Amino acid sequence: MPSNKSVSDAPITQFIHCRILREHRLQREDLWVRDGKILDPEKLFFDEQGYADQQVDCEGSIIAPGFIDVQINGGYGIDFSRASEDVSSGVSFVSKKILQHGVTSFCPTLVTSPPEVYHKVLPQVKVHDGGQEGAGVLGFHLEGPFISAEKKGAHPERFLRTFQSGGMEDLMEAYGSLDNVAMVTLAPELAGSQSVVRELCQRGITVSLGHSVANLSQAEDAVHHGASFITHLFNAMLPFHHRDPGIVGLLTSDQIPAGRTIYYGMIADGIHTNPAALRIAHRAHPSGLVLVTDAITAMGLPPGHHTLGQQVIEIQGLHAYVAGTTTLSGSIATMDMCVRHFKHAAGCSVEEALEAASLHPAQLLGIVDKKGNLDYGSDADLILLDDALNIKATYISGEEVWRTAP
Repeated sequence: MPSNKSVSDAPITQFIHCRILREHRLQREDLWVRDGKILDPEKLFFDEQGYADQQVDCEGSIIAPGFIDVQINGGYGIDFSRASEDVSSGVSFVSKKILQHGVTSFCPTLVTSPPEVYHKVLPQVKVHDGGQEGAGVLGFHLEGPFISAEKKGAHPERFLRTFQSGGMEDLMEAYGSLDNVAMVTLAPELAGSQSVVRELCQRGITVSLGHSVANLSQAEDAVHHGASFITHLFNAMLPFHHRDPGIVGLLTSDQIPAGRTIYYGMIADGIHTNPAALRIAHRAHPSGLVLVTDAITAMGLPPGHHTLGQQVIEIQGLHAYVAGTTTLSGSIATMDMCVRHFKHAAGCSVEEALEAASLHPAQLLGIVDKKGNLDYGSDADLILLDDALNIKATYISGEEVWRTAP
């Protein structure tokens, strides 16, 4: 039965008995959804004389925007950097699995690979909204191969590249296409990188600095050309030094252009970053912190040997190493684990922990007009959580896509 005569025949859902995260605080009020969007109840009541077709009793739960993971390499046995004839089915498999962890949108991430892998993988996965079939894809995050050999981390050195032909030509030769690419991580000290940063940003692609030995002034230069993110802060970069703080110094730099925010990824798995370092970063620049899982194939799998791109990875407990070394190679943490650990380790509020996995990544990617918040008109991608921040249910476009067993 139509709820009103004037605007839409679509059914209206009212979430009741909840605390919703809006304007940086939890507020005790109902949430209204129609046509996959969050509805302004005042307009509904006064302009349309509308009402709810169905109610969802949240039983005191928190409602937060769905989590957005901008750095996830795979999981559940799937490695996004492994070329196959059917990459999209692997991405779909992971996108379905991460719903239980509150992730409603993500950037499948490819680590440094040979050109034939990019040429095969990139055309197979398109940007698309989420739904019953899984979390939405916001575009690829290409981490490498234009990074520093000295800070390669788990990236295979034989496939690293430089901008030897002057920039975009090298990039296109490696990737083949930039369709469906949301973000590129590169090392800003590489000769020719400035023009690449500028060109990528002009194309609407987020540029991140990482796997780099850049000093602070090289990092600031990249920011002036448009770079706006730091890939997994502290990891795979020069350690903070008081005379030249390196990329880490961007958190408190006075050279950031007016009106711009630098965001930084943080793997809050209790392994990649000591809690004291996490607290230093958060207290220095809380509004820029973006939680990422940097999850690899082995997320959700038992200990043993697995792959990450061209490397063999060994899982020991909660640690993932390049086999036979002590080099960390991504995490096996899920986003809800990272949110809980971050809150505990940083001693921050529930609101700050939730926004670090929702609002901040949406701001970073320039999609805050529709994702990462519960503002009127935004996509109704949302999660229900208990007070310990365990996920109880996940919704995409107002439709329930996962619920914990009773």
